[in-house]
Amino acid sequence: MSVELPLWRALTGYRILTLVYALCLVGLSYQKYEHPLGAAAYMGALTVWMVLTWRRTTSAERCTRHFLLADLGFAVGGILLTPLVDTHARIMDGAPTLPSIWTAGAVLGFAIKGGWRWAAVASSAVAVANLVERQELARDTVHNVVLVWVASVAIGYVVEVARASERTLARALQIEAATRERERLARDIHDSVLQVLAMVQRRGAAIGGEAAELGRMAGEQEVALRTLVAGGLVSPPRAAAATVPHPAGEGAADDAVAAAPAAPAAPAPEPAGDGPCDVRALLAPFAGAGVTFSEPGAPVELPAAAAAELAAAVSAALDNVRVHAGDGARAWILVEDEPRAVIVTVRDDGPGIPEGRLADAEREGRLGVALSIRGRLRDLGGAAEWVSVPGQGTEVELTVPKGTAPEGGRRGKARA
Repeated sequence: MSVELPLWRALTGYRILTLVYALCLVGLSYQKYEHPLGAAAYMGALTVWMVLTWRRTTSAERCTRHFLLADLGFAVGGILLTPLVDTHARIMDGAPTLPSIWTAGAVLGFAIKGGWRWAAVASSAVAVANLVERQELARDTVHNVVLVWVASVAIGYVVEVARASERTLARALQIEAATRERERLARDIHDSVLQVLAMVQRRGAAIGGEAAELGRMAGEQEVALRTLVAGGLVSPPRAAAATVPHPAGEGAADDAVAAAPAAPAAPAPEPAGDGPCDVRALLAPFAGAGVTFSEPGAPVELPAAAAAELAAAVSAALDNVRVHAGDGARAWILVEDEPRAVIVTVRDDGPGIPEGRLADAEREGRLGVALSIRGRLRDLGGAAEWVSVPGQGTEVELTVPKGTAPEGGRRGKARA
């Protein structure tokens, strides 16, 4: 809902209430007017105007400039008409004008519609009309004029600030949505295209001959694509990026495609339908000679899309263990079913992660952790935490709140 809509509703209510108040004032002082029929005629015309136009102030689209000018004309006309229908003595004693405080509604319409500049012009017109009606700078007249002018200008300024804030918020939401979509696409690219390019590069270098040239070109394209996925923050040299291997042990924080080829994780079964899915069924196929899987005795249920994303994040973590911790490294998967969340811990006995390697990998465009693991968990409303001690292995804790699903429904399951 627009921030202006409550202001327009409040203005509509103010105009109706102040019309009733003005009618009561004129009715109570009817016999005191010098020309009571003239006062009654103006109030009748004002009432008809309100009946015909009250919906005009319910939204910015209905409240046009022509309406505002006509509304201000009724207010100013009523002020200038007051000396013609009321006695000079009553006016000097501070008797209210015919429209009374209804006039402020016309000025506030300008403030909400056009900001403080429009409000300043409209309130100045009302001020001049009040001075002409009173024919002197009486204290109460000056007080009322200044009050209307300050209030309308302040409200106009607040409206302008609110509009600017609303535009900024809308832009921020658009950027957030675009960023999330970019991250989703980047995650899919990382889980498929980048791995293929890295494999072609390595196999080509191993085969030699024309295949080596093909591998070199694949390596260049991998570096360029990584830079694009990372947002263009880095531009690694082609030769260096294509030939420099990663030190052992950095892979728990890095990308599985940056090291020697390794067998992919065992494919987990696709969850059936969109209903609850037992996470254990998706994670059990990862168990093997080097991977120990521990699970609760009862089903651990998550929405199908969330379970698939969690399984993909576990697969990415296992790929990192397999590639960077060495062929002899062991891994353990532990599933915990908490009242409000499902927690999956992936632990290995590899060399661990050097301090600062996670941030360095993300800056270099190697987004295995940033997208395939952390990005997936963030989209589910969860989190991924790393605990690593050099020489003592790495532990990754994946937390997914229950009852969550990725934005936009299931996006497909890609492998890290």
